[in-house]
Amino acid sequence: MDRRKFLSTTALGSAGMMLGTTPQDAPAVHARKPAERLRMAVIGTGLRGQSHIALALQRDDCDVTAICDIDERMLARTRKLFADANRAVPREYTGSEEAWRELLAKEEVDAVLIATPWRWHSVMCIEAMKAGRYVGTEVGGAFSLEECRELVRTHEATGAHLYFLENVCFRRDVMAVLQMVRAGVFGELIHLECGYQHDLREVKFNDGHQPYGGGVEFGEQGFSEARWRTIHSVHRNGDLYPTHGIGPVAQYIDINRGNRFVRLSAVASKARGLHEYIVNHPKGGPDHPNARIAFKLGDVVTTSIVTNKGETIIVHHDTNLPRPYSLGFRVQGTRGLWMDVNKSIYVEGQSPRHRWEDAGPWLQRYDHPLWKRYEQRATGAGHGGMDFFLMHSFVEHAKRNEAPPFDVYDAATWMAITPLSEQSIASGGQPVTFPDFTTGRWMHRKATFALSDAY
Repeated sequence: MDRRKFLSTTALGSAGMMLGTTPQDAPAVHARKPAERLRMAVIGTGLRGQSHIALALQRDDCDVTAICDIDERMLARTRKLFADANRAVPREYTGSEEAWRELLAKEEVDAVLIATPWRWHSVMCIEAMKAGRYVGTEVGGAFSLEECRELVRTHEATGAHLYFLENVCFRRDVMAVLQMVRAGVFGELIHLECGYQHDLREVKFNDGHQPYGGGVEFGEQGFSEARWRTIHSVHRNGDLYPTHGIGPVAQYIDINRGNRFVRLSAVASKARGLHEYIVNHPKGGPDHPNARIAFKLGDVVTTSIVTNKGETIIVHHDTNLPRPYSLGFRVQGTRGLWMDVNKSIYVEGQSPRHRWEDAGPWLQRYDHPLWKRYEQRATGAGHGGMDFFLMHSFVEHAKRNEAPPFDVYDAATWMAITPLSEQSIASGGQPVTFPDFTTGRWMHRKATFALSDAY
């Protein structure tokens, strides 16, 4: 990212910061009336962007009128999505890494959805908000705390909304547990665990021709995520991808809505997984050039967070070792706990004494009304159906130009775990203070997510 471009702020942005404006009282510089039909542009048509576009093409209240990418292979795959859906081919912006700026300048769209590599997310969000677009962005960690602050400043100065597209908040069991938390099933919450525990070695390496598992190449020789994601493991040591776990946890304990993170500390194990993968792969070996790379990212990163109300949270990052997938949720209170790794629950006075109970019946009993209402429409959507709910929520909020359930303050807070964990690890695990991106408004903001079956 060009740091000078990223850190430069408009006079409007500076004024918003000095005045302490809020989403409610900020001058809506780019105010837009609600619309029955959403005009949307998508920046980034890789595999994730294509998934979003495919869902948008199934709707009769949304038109994807412009797309932007620099990879002709991905643009070709995206064109086929429109042809297969018998929808008009959108205008394309390509040819340079700055083509997205031309899209923002020329396209009359209501919303912009960003699904690019991590390093582009924030700068694109900032410029799209300045252009008055309703912004949805894919998730990831931040590169700096200043990046997070600039996102907040831009929103407060312009009044443009940012929807942080964290799909795991819509996972069916996660939403059922949210219902249970709100009903007091676990009593007062004490401790939570979560993380991103997912063997991504075949995603981070390939031979440039096969999507996954085809080799030991990355960067310019790679395909899809291997072109950009793996390089972070070479240079960075921290929790690089915290939001799939922390997003749901934040809903359980009302982060930024009556509660906040106050302190963080992190440690990292040694790094061996990616090296072993290269050395033992048929297309690699000890003499392969990539076998000489000293990967910086610890194979297991463990982050501890303390909240204002006294809950403790453990966040895991584990993507470079062989393992089954698990986000490792644990929700524990004064009356019991739920853990997703063994799909079990224990509720004092209701479960067999000192024995785990199958969580299935509990999850069915507390199944969220949103899932009951839209289950059929979600069938076949990505990630077990939760991608449908995410896109549905984004489109409905964008049509109404409403504040999203996961807003710019949530984005800044969840993303900040990455640079804070890097800072703590670099200092030998020392605790670091967690910034308050709401500047005190967390004490009065109210929870909005999943309080009805609307969207």
